Amino acid sequence: MELTCSRCHQTVESADCFCPFCGLPQLVYNSDGAAGPGQPERGGEPVRDASQVNWKAVLRSALALAIPAGLFCSIPSAINFFGLLLMAGAGAWVVALYMRSQRPAWITIGAGARIGLVTGVVGSWTSAAVTAGTLYAMRFWLHQGNVFDSFWQNVNQQVTQQWTTMGVDAQSMAILKAMMTSPEGRAGWVLGAMAMLIAALLIFSTAGGALSAHFLARRRRPQS
Repeated sequence: MELTCSRCHQTVESADCFCPFCGLPQLVYNSDGAAGPGQPERGGEPVRDASQVNWKAVLRSALALAIPAGLFCSIPSAINFFGLLLMAGAGAWVVALYMRSQRPAWITIGAGARIGLVTGVVGSWTSAAVTAGTLYAMRFWLHQGNVFDSFWQNVNQQVTQQWTTMGVDAQSMAILKAMMTSPEGRAGWVLGAMAMLIAALLIFSTAGGALSAHFLARRRRPQS
């Protein structure tokens, strides 16, 4: 017989003490009043809503793991797929540490995703702040503006070649080049790149938290 949650009507297994989707305790009793396989056998154990998150406990782990991950992702040479995987790992690790501190050690996939999202917010904003501070220091304090100028010259050449291949007319190309090489245009490109980095880190950390909650919950299901 297929069991479904009385709140969200998703399919749950007979060994589940909590619905893995909405966190509702699955209280099942036999005809003689004894606890069934979905009911914890510990009478003194408090029933906790697995969809709720103790954010005070989460933030301690999130700050300890997301800030180093954000620092790593702020290094230009490290902003690659490995950096995204590192942020996903940070979100998964925060969920694992949180579950270790909870009794019973059970949270829903949605709660894991929210924990991963908070971890990603801390890590991505750390990465953005450090990147912005580094660029500012290189330009105005260390006087290494020639590095940025050569970079934008290479970008300008590559974009010009692409526009030529696409058949963009000379007048439109001149307008677009003026916009791209202006201070405002460069600032817009940098802000756009940082926004894409923040979005990618948030997506990967949220996915890492959700996957961690899913797989750890499956491993910790009580055995009948």
